Amino acid sequence: MRLPRLVTLFAAAFGAVTVLAVGSLLLRPPLPLIGAAGFDRPTISPNADGEDDIAVFEYSLSRPATVSLSLTSEPGRQFYFRQRQARDDGEYRVLFSGIVDGFLNDGEVVYGEIERRLIPNGNYSWLLEAETDDGNSMSAHGSLLVEAGDTPLPIMSEFSISPAVFSPNQDGIADRVGINIYLEKDVERLDVFLLGAEGLRIPISARVEERQYGEAGRHLFDYEGGIDLGVDPPPDGTYTVAALAQDKVGQRVRMEGDLTIKTGGKPFAEIKPQAPGVDVAFAVQPYDENWFSHAGNLGDLLPQPDDTLSLAYSQQITVPLGDMLVFRLTVENYGPVPIRTSGPAPGAVYQQDQLAGALGYFDESGAWRVGIQCETSITSFPYRWAVARDELLQEVYDEASENTYRYLAPGARAVVWGAIRMTEVKARNPQNCWAGLIHEDVAISLRNNHVGMRSIMVVDPEGGSAS
Repeated sequence: MRLPRLVTLFAAAFGAVTVLAVGSLLLRPPLPLIGAAGFDRPTISPNADGEDDIAVFEYSLSRPATVSLSLTSEPGRQFYFRQRQARDDGEYRVLFSGIVDGFLNDGEVVYGEIERRLIPNGNYSWLLEAETDDGNSMSAHGSLLVEAGDTPLPIMSEFSISPAVFSPNQDGIADRVGINIYLEKDVERLDVFLLGAEGLRIPISARVEERQYGEAGRHLFDYEGGIDLGVDPPPDGTYTVAALAQDKVGQRVRMEGDLTIKTGGKPFAEIKPQAPGVDVAFAVQPYDENWFSHAGNLGDLLPQPDDTLSLAYSQQITVPLGDMLVFRLTVENYGPVPIRTSGPAPGAVYQQDQLAGALGYFDESGAWRVGIQCETSITSFPYRWAVARDELLQEVYDEASENTYRYLAPGARAVVWGAIRMTEVKARNPQNCWAGLIHEDVAISLRNNHVGMRSIMVVDPEGGSAS
C-alpha cells in the first residue's frame, strides 16, 4: 500500500529540519553563558576628586540568568556589588565606584543602618557568577586595585522624632512633628520621609534655616500630615519615619523611628441656617448688671433665647442705647475629627468696648469660636464664644501640656448664643453686623464669614441717633 503523498512530503520535511538542526549544533555549538567580562581599568581611586573615581564593568549573557558580582580582598573578605539579580540575555555595562552593600568592620559601632559603603583600599579579586533557570552556570574572574578611597561614612549622630504621637487635625495640639538630625559631614543628599501604605514614600520637608541643604551640622524637618496643603493625612496608625544620608561617593546611611498618627483628619464646620433664608437670628433685650463680665469675674450667662425669630425677617434692627443685641445660631461639625473650642461659654454678654481678652479668653491657635463683628469694630470678630455649651463638649486631657481641652464631636450640632450691650452710638449708624466661624490662627472660610449680615441702628432715647 502506497502512503499518501502529503504524508510523504511532511516526513521528508521533518527529516530535513532535524538534519539541519543536528548539523547546526555540530558545526556551531551553543555560546558560553558569559561573554567577555571585565573592568575597563585595573585601578580606581574613589574619592570624588574626578580622577579614576569610577571603573566601567562590561559583560554579556547569551541567555537569561541570575547574576552576582562580588569582590574578595586579599585577607579573604567578600563584598557584593550585585547579588542574585535577574538579567535577560544581551550586553551590559555598569559603573563601579567602589560602593558595595553595607557592612561593618570588626569592632565597629555605627549609629544607624549602613545601606551602601565604600570598600577598603586594597587588591581585590572580582568574581562574576551567572546561573540559568535550568541549572547551567558559569563564572568569570579578574583583579582590581582600590586606592586613595578612605572616606568617612555620612553618619547622622542624632535622629529624634518629637512628639512620637501626633494628631494632624489643626486643633493646635500636637499638630506637627519635628525630626531633628545632626550630620557629621557634608552630604550630597539628605532625604526624610514617612513610609505609607505599600511602601509609598511621603516626603517630609526641611524647615527654612540658615544651614544649607546637606551641610554638616543640625537640620530640622517638619511634618504636619499634609493638612496645611489641604491633603488628608495618612490613616491613624503607627508608621516608620526614615532618613537617608548619602555622600558624594555614594555611601548611604539610614535611620528609622516610629511615628503614631492619632485622630488625624481635616476639620470642617459651618454655621447652619436657623430657618429658611435665616442664617443668624437677632433680637433686642434689656440689659441686667448680673450679666456684666470681666477677666476677674464672669457674670451670669444669658439664657438661651427661645423666640429670636420674631425679628428674623426685618431689614433693620433698632437697639436702644444700653440694651443688648442678642444673636442665636447653630454650628455643625461635619468633618471627620473633633474640633477644639475655647470660651467664653454661649450666653456670655460683652460690653460694646470689650474684646474676648477682657473676659480672660485670648486667641488660641487651632481653637474654633463663633464671632460677631460690626463695620465699626476695631478688630476682626472682637466678640467671641465657644461653639457649644460645656455639657455638649468632650473633655480631653493632654499629658504633654497637662491641660484639659474641649471638643465638639464629628457630626454634632450645637446652638450658640450671646449678646453685646450697645453702649455707644457710632458715627456710622446704622451699621452692618454679622457672624463668623473662626478657626483661630488657621482660617475663616468664605462660607463662614459675613454670615447673617443685618443692619443695626443704635438709638439714644434721650439724644436721638447719630447719622
